[in-house]
Amino acid sequence: MSSFQANIWKMYVFKFLLNMHFIGGVLVPFFLDWGQISFTQLMILESFFVFSIFLLEVPTGAVADYFGRKISLIFAAIMISIAAFVYSSYPNFYVFLLGEFLWAAGLAFLSGADEALVYDSLKEIKSEKKSKKIFGRFTSFGMTALMVSAPIGSIIASTFGLRYTMRFMVIPFFLAFLLAMTFKEPITKKKIESKKYMDTLLNGIKYFKNHKELKILAFDKISIGALIFFLIWTYQPLLKQLGVPLIYFGLIHAAIAGIQIPFMNNFEKLEKVFGSKKSYLLWSALISGVCFILLGINMYIPLTIILIIIIAAFGLSRNVLFQNYINKYIESDNRATVISTVSMVDRFVRALVYPLMGLLVEWSLNYAIIIIGVGVLIFALLSRVEENHLID
Repeated sequence: MSSFQANIWKMYVFKFLLNMHFIGGVLVPFFLDWGQISFTQLMILESFFVFSIFLLEVPTGAVADYFGRKISLIFAAIMISIAAFVYSSYPNFYVFLLGEFLWAAGLAFLSGADEALVYDSLKEIKSEKKSKKIFGRFTSFGMTALMVSAPIGSIIASTFGLRYTMRFMVIPFFLAFLLAMTFKEPITKKKIESKKYMDTLLNGIKYFKNHKELKILAFDKISIGALIFFLIWTYQPLLKQLGVPLIYFGLIHAAIAGIQIPFMNNFEKLEKVFGSKKSYLLWSALISGVCFILLGINMYIPLTIILIIIIAAFGLSRNVLFQNYINKYIESDNRATVISTVSMVDRFVRALVYPLMGLLVEWSLNYAIIIIGVGVLIFALLSRVEENHLID
């Protein structure tokens, strides 16, 4: 096995380790109960978090392009390790702000660099056509980690306390840091030509700005993806409102992660079932939007759980498809920076929406969920993605 083939398998393990989120199933209780903050403060924290990533996305993407994806991934893992320790150090809003910034820095270093390392490693072994399958498998390793770690987190929370669901995550994160040290860096033109940092940065932004297809794909990815992601923040308060015991939250979170795995590894079959690539993208959004609306009006616990899982399957898994399609329009030299630029816009949108979502949830959780569903349907119908934009 070549070094670049080994990169693929190492990235699977890296993704798994960085997604060992014991906190996942009890995330909201961690902040509200152990952290003693309000839901509005939680949304302010998350707005600060995504706005921090928004500010850091392109600079860190340019670091990945200029200094290398390996260096960026090393920084990502160590920053997230430190962040997990800070979060669990003391229950205070301002301590959480520091933790949010450190985690944001880690994710900004990760964003774009992980996908770029995978795709450029595939190019080195002339296997780019396998990217949809590889990205699906890559992301499914992350989903598997989320699925495994959430129930463990529930056990940790009930045995040691909510604080330690966050503290114990330092262990897998630090192992990811050690693994990142062993990656083989694919060679790109920028690294050979030694272009200046600012040139790398500006070229990435210009590349995104001047590509019509890339902007169309990014609009669909960002507008619909940002809304669907609010499932993660609303399902736990909804379960609590319906009287579901906390011990089951981890299992439901595991189901949310687990259901995405067969979807992400069978996109080609799903596209055939729905008739085309464009059709599947559209229907995955429409199904998610309708399920959000039903989730907001339903009071039956089993149906609530089913709707949550359907949204996760069709909605949350869509991001992997865009990883594949967007990469086809980007040259290796600018890959990490351009992907980070798309992510930057995504983060900015979420930063703006989070406080609004906090107000909506405090006004009415059910109406907030219905509004999310309506928004998903509107943006799905506004999408200008065409079949010829979706290149394999």
